[in-house]
Amino acid sequence: MFDDFTIFLWLLKLGALVNLHFLARTYAFASISADAHVLAPARILFAVSAYRCLFPVQYTGNVVFHDSPLSSIFLTRLLATFSEVAYIYLFSHVIRQLNIHHVGWVNLLSWVMTLQVVVSQCFVWGAILTERPIFYYWEELGWANIFVINTIASAYLYVTVDKLGGGEILVDLSILFGVVYLPWQVIHLRALHSAARQGGEAAVQPETGLSWKLLKEGLGQSIRVRNRANDAGAWGRLLGLTWMTGYWATLIPMWVNQIVVVFSRRQP
Repeated sequence: MFDDFTIFLWLLKLGALVNLHFLARTYAFASISADAHVLAPARILFAVSAYRCLFPVQYTGNVVFHDSPLSSIFLTRLLATFSEVAYIYLFSHVIRQLNIHHVGWVNLLSWVMTLQVVVSQCFVWGAILTERPIFYYWEELGWANIFVINTIASAYLYVTVDKLGGGEILVDLSILFGVVYLPWQVIHLRALHSAARQGGEAAVQPETGLSWKLLKEGLGQSIRVRNRANDAGAWGRLLGLTWMTGYWATLIPMWVNQIVVVFSRRQP
């Protein structure tokens, strides 16, 4: 059951339509056209998510659905880097905007989220360029940290702020996402840790020996190598399916769209 992801990967393309719809909507909100802190990250997320729905890839093994230059691992990761930094910055911006009492530690944690996503980008690039799965573990541990922070800050705002100017739904969404995502991420981290151990790497003390030659070879492979596959194992099975669906096509785009909607109403 679910050994072949062909149908799912074709259905995933519907997520591109969802993202393009949300992207078009951002241009309808003329009242927030000057708020680059909201619109720019949202537009980047929608555009890149649409692209990833059309040309899905799995970094581990350089797996692609379409054997096309547009399915380049390097190109996809480059776009994803901008998208991930952008939308986590957007989430941190939301926290600061809803922190109407200007509580210092809440604002500080929001900036830690942005710093953490940059660190995670370094780890995922390290994994791609060196083909060492342990770096995926450290990348995803960073994502767990991001949403732990986001959940804690949102819970504090939920308890302490009476009037959020229509932002109550954003706080609710942050808490709900944390409750669902963090247990899933624990399972994901265990799977990544297991994969790293099977590859002979330890999570605490990963192998060293990085060299420019190794990085150059990894870069070349990320640009040129595309292994077309439809089987569930190549795409991460259920974890991979839920990750692609939630991140590119449903939960994250809908969440970001709701941020755009709320902030369009909060503008004077």
